[in-house]
Amino acid sequence: MRAKIIGSGSYIPDTEIENVEFIENPFSFPDGRRIQNSNADTIEKFQEITGIRSRRYVKDEQSCSEIAFIAAERAIENAKIDKENIDCIIVAHNFGDVQKDSIQTDIVPSLASRVKHKLGIQNPFCIPYDLIFGCPGWVQGLIQAHLYIKANEIKRALVIGSEVLSRVVDPFDRDTMIFADGAGATIIDGSNDSSGVIAHATVSHTIEETEYLGIGKSFNRFSNDNTKYIKMQGHKIYQYALKQVPAAMKACMDKAGWDIKDVNKILIHQANEKMDEAIVKRFYRLYGERELPENIMPMIIERLGNSSVATVPTLYDLISRNELPKHQLNSGDKILLASVGAGMNINCVAYLV
Repeated sequence: MRAKIIGSGSYIPDTEIENVEFIENPFSFPDGRRIQNSNADTIEKFQEITGIRSRRYVKDEQSCSEIAFIAAERAIENAKIDKENIDCIIVAHNFGDVQKDSIQTDIVPSLASRVKHKLGIQNPFCIPYDLIFGCPGWVQGLIQAHLYIKANEIKRALVIGSEVLSRVVDPFDRDTMIFADGAGATIIDGSNDSSGVIAHATVSHTIEETEYLGIGKSFNRFSNDNTKYIKMQGHKIYQYALKQVPAAMKACMDKAGWDIKDVNKILIHQANEKMDEAIVKRFYRLYGERELPENIMPMIIERLGNSSVATVPTLYDLISRNELPKHQLNSGDKILLASVGAGMNINCVAYLV
């Protein structure tokens, strides 16, 4: 018995924020000194490195749990199941519900409990809980659902990745341009056939790496406010990811016993286009392959930005619905789902469609 995705759904906010809309931001260094380059130059370099041209933000009245619920509804509809037969709801996020013009995190009750309430699920044996695991949260939720199903503890799970990062970014920080909002959800069922989760690997490094991505004060040196915002050490994360993510992906592949030439798609966390491409290239080089197969790595970061836990399930959903013209998922395809983020944590799933 293994976990199989039988339905998916996503929520991509309507409001598109293009890079040019940051042209007046007072970008500064961590010590508060203003960056002397023009914002036009900063934005151009940012776009060149990350591949991001725009990102999506939620409406003022929306919250992380609200868009998680929308994605969940769409996944349930896509799977054509009775919601009362869901045994477990796992919601991966990192900042909870943060209201517009507030920075306070609200996670009581859990976002998963709120989603269960919004769905109107009456089954008391449907257990909702949240998962805080950095950007790899949704992939880890898939792994947990697989382990529950494999142990015959549950038969069906709803696994969601949802994030509203637009509420926790610092306008004085260039990294603000990376982050986005969105939600992706999947219905996970037990499968007795050959498809589903074949293997998985999760690694964590917390000696020197714990503070690579976390929260910190604004780069506004004239502010005495103790409000904390999402902060990351971009260069250190880049170097860490290039070294550790390919190795974790290889550990997963080796467990699966797959040949690298048989992999059809790699759905990697949409963090940074150049970083993702470098990770996948290094992964292939671990198997002696110098060139990447054509269309192996679908990307949606250009217009959707980095929505953390939502990127991988959203990517999966868009491909499943044939909304990415150059990419399809066909029965029998071998795919890898991989992510890296705060912790620092990395995970990978070998999945047979």
